[in-house]
Amino acid sequence: MKLLESFDVSSNHLSGELPMSLSGLTFLSSFNVSFNNLTGRIPSSTQLQSFNESSFFGNKLCGVPLTILCGEVVRNRDSQEGDTSHGVDFGLIISVLLGFFAGFWSIVIPLNVGTIWISLSKLRYMLGC
Repeated sequence: MKLLESFDVSSNHLSGELPMSLSGLTFLSSFNVSFNNLTGRIPSSTQLQSFNESSFFGNKLCGVPLTILCGEVVRNRDSQEGDTSHGVDFGLIISVLLGFFAGFWSIVIPLNVGTIWISLSKLRYMLGC
């Protein structure tokens, strides 16, 4: 089996982990285990890690060449416990709104008050008071 050149067991409903003995295959020119129910780490070997990521699609595998590295916690949104944020940070929204309104009115009120005082002083001048 060490001289195997092609290995394609895609879409066969296989389950379990990839055997470590696959790392001993050194003559593989094509490899495809996509769309099964395989789990766990892809065995470390330069041969298996040189294949395209599409050779492993449709499984719950991790490690090179996949973008999901082993040891990373992949959290499913439905199974998160204790997470009450629901994707929206209300504290941030409230802080931004309060900052906007405080900043807005700290500029608008002095401008309006200044304009009113200027208008009143012009009126007093015109009336001669």
